[in-house]
Amino acid sequence: MLFRKKDPSAPPAPPKSKSREWVDSLAFAIVAATLIRWATFEAYTIPSPSMENSLLVGDYLFVSKLHYGPITPQTPLQVPLTHQTVPILNIKSYSDAIQLPTYRFPGFSAIKRNDVVVFHVPHETQYPADLRTNYIKRCIAVAGDTLEIRKGQVFLNGQPGAVAGQPETTYFMQVDSPDDAVQQDLHDHGIVEYNSPIDGAPSLDGRPSVVPMAPDSANGKPRTGYIFSCTAEVYEYLKKQPYCKKIEVYSQPTQLFPDLVDFRVNPEYLSPKPRGWQLDNYGPLPVPKKGQTIALTPENSAIYYKIVAQYEHNQNVTWDNKTGMILQGGKPLTSYLIKQNYYFMMGDNRHNSEDSRFWGFVPEDHIVGKATLIWLSVDPYANFWHKVRWGRLFHTID
Repeated sequence: MLFRKKDPSAPPAPPKSKSREWVDSLAFAIVAATLIRWATFEAYTIPSPSMENSLLVGDYLFVSKLHYGPITPQTPLQVPLTHQTVPILNIKSYSDAIQLPTYRFPGFSAIKRNDVVVFHVPHETQYPADLRTNYIKRCIAVAGDTLEIRKGQVFLNGQPGAVAGQPETTYFMQVDSPDDAVQQDLHDHGIVEYNSPIDGAPSLDGRPSVVPMAPDSANGKPRTGYIFSCTAEVYEYLKKQPYCKKIEVYSQPTQLFPDLVDFRVNPEYLSPKPRGWQLDNYGPLPVPKKGQTIALTPENSAIYYKIVAQYEHNQNVTWDNKTGMILQGGKPLTSYLIKQNYYFMMGDNRHNSEDSRFWGFVPEDHIVGKATLIWLSVDPYANFWHKVRWGRLFHTID
């Protein structure tokens, strides 16, 4: 190949204008930031208490894309460094005119039980899969496991599952005189009630809400106290305090959702034989694995409907209310070959988490990355001098 030498007598190229230099620098910065965010690490914040006490509202995290491998975008036409909408303008930040198949690059590790995982929530249908709302939960069961929850205890493949993080249970604590001293003691032990469990009203000062309960069955007298979530360690502390008249597991959350904690095909239709599963008593449920062939029956078809109809992009799939079977091309589907791995996710705040118990499995192509590090933690209810939780800075997540 011949290269043409530059004529030494030719005039030098005019220097770039300041505005051109700014444009070039900005373009480079956006491209670099987009690549780093896609392929290595991305920052997230915790907006809700579903992972307490392992992760707190106001924690800022780094999520590693390297652990499980970055995944190619399904929706390439989007404004860089945005998600769903353009900030300030509040307009859609993407076009779904082009939808591409996804591919996951090799990562450092596979998704393991008890990993804290960020993923795109699978049940949203108004967005493309890679632009759905991000959730963070703990992976309780991986593809091929059989999950069961008995009285709040997780069992995997018939054996008690290993407990990781700092899982919380919701309790009602009855007190004779709810006062500031009691509330302060609860707050000092990490109990912050963000919403009243009765009416959903916000607790603006970050302290537990005082709630009335049904009368005591023994004497018919009204009971007053607090509903909150805490770890087993805090529970052991509270039941020994003089202000604690009685503390018990708050069972109403499981009673509120007897029909929701199940696999729904649509909001109106439950499977022909509802399983009656609840938050603390659930399963047994096999978690689908790539390459597995599932025999479909009226008893289990509702469990796999979203997989067949949505997550694996099959065509002409419908549901038959009369038979409780999946139809493809108008004919009952009696078996199905699973095309990718699936996972079962739960929040550590077990009674205050919308997770796989409500909407089912998380497909592998919805997995974003592994939460690895808390780089900042801000208490939304503390005063200016105590806003930063210094003890949580640069803690690894387990």
